[in-house]
Amino acid sequence: MLSRTADCLFWLSRYMERAGNIARGLEVAARMASVAGDEAGEEEVWRSLLVAAGCDEGFFGKHDRATQDKVVHWLVFDEDNHSAIASCLAAARSNARSVRTALTVAMWSSLNDSWNELRAMSVDKVEGEKLPGFLEWVRERVLLFNGAAHDTMLRDEAWRFVHLGTMLERADCTARLLDVRHEILAPETDGAVAHAQWQALLRSVSAGRAYQWVYRDRLQPRKIAELLILRPELPRSLMACHSEVAKTLDAIAKGQGGRTGECHRLAGEMQAKLNFGRIDSILAGGLHGFLTELIEHTGRLGTEIEAFYIRH
Repeated sequence: MLSRTADCLFWLSRYMERAGNIARGLEVAARMASVAGDEAGEEEVWRSLLVAAGCDEGFFGKHDRATQDKVVHWLVFDEDNHSAIASCLAAARSNARSVRTALTVAMWSSLNDSWNELRAMSVDKVEGEKLPGFLEWVRERVLLFNGAAHDTMLRDEAWRFVHLGTMLERADCTARLLDVRHEILAPETDGAVAHAQWQALLRSVSAGRAYQWVYRDRLQPRKIAELLILRPELPRSLMACHSEVAKTLDAIAKGQGGRTGECHRLAGEMQAKLNFGRIDSILAGGLHGFLTELIEHTGRLGTEIEAFYIRH
């Protein structure tokens, strides 16, 4: 496969996954802000979302305060934010057009229809009580694209780069989401507000019902952290995502005669760290430090993948 084609497929899937993750983050922030208790608490929730999305520097270069209206507009429509939902869909479509013949009809249709629908939407579509409906629409469109890719693509190299981009972006999002909310997972946290925040965190990765199936117990911060970090059954856990990244890189290498590089070593190292990790050890060593290291590791991994397969 041409490196340019691999690049487009890799970033096409990353942008689509990012759009869905931004929608999930907005949904969680809206829920958490509603139980924050005061204006300062609400502003901290929206600021935390900006940090989790990696958009805080750009936002505060343009705005002085993190209010709901300003943050929502920044993360949905603002053209100055390259990680806004509208920007992600536009970038995904641009990449898709460049490799149109590598995509299936179902993949192209789902993406192109989503982009056209979003272009026709007015700004008031995300205001007030309309916001939850819009966020659900974004999540459904991303699920439709992912489903089309899963059900209609040949399991060839093109599929592997699409899957690789999706899993790497998902791993980064889960780690950032956990890191920015790591304080609510401290062992001593409790009470009605903490419980509502735990529920919101689980909803952000579609894991509310999964928690009950796995643990069959009331919500506990230790078990929530374990589920989102180490349990391979959960599709959005760090363990599940990094296992898929390592497996997909191995498959790409095998298809190219066994040639490997630093990205394969980093992926294997991260998979082993999670595979043999124990939640009590992670919490004892500091959840924030563990997640910060993992986020940095994921960033290096993405850079090495591009250097080895795309920018060489």
